[in-house]
Amino acid sequence: MDLSKIIHVPGKAGIFKLITQGKTPIVEALLDKKRFPLFDANHVSPLSEISVYTNTEDKLLSDIFRLMFEKKEGKKIEINDKNLKADFAEIVPDYDKQRVYDSNIKKIFQWYNILIENSLIDMDLAEYEIERNKQSEEKEKENEL
Repeated sequence: MDLSKIIHVPGKAGIFKLITQGKTPIVEALLDKKRFPLFDANHVSPLSEISVYTNTEDKLLSDIFRLMFEKKEGKKIEINDKNLKADFAEIVPDYDKQRVYDSNIKKIFQWYNILIENSLIDMDLAEYEIERNKQSEEKEKENEL
């Protein structure tokens, strides 16, 4: 599954799988499998479009998930509030420490664990995201010409 169908809804805990699209999209919570309609779908964020600030360029969440998957060998991450920054720095050493807060890091770790629990992240997904990014970059270059 690609991360464009997994969304974050501000104000709601966890992440959600987009079940149907339309005027009133239906989503399913990945934690408890409950479904509900999204009446204000303007504020949802697909995980494929979320990035993390680094000292050089922003890094897509899909790239970070791939790094986490490789580093943890496909296992869940133990979330330790005292070592959040140190644990994240092992995965993304150049993250911007001024603009990436502990709450952001904790949310990324929680989302990663949810994706692992639901078998929604693997190396195939990472390869899909890499290929999709290459295709969108090629389209942008074509549009510039």
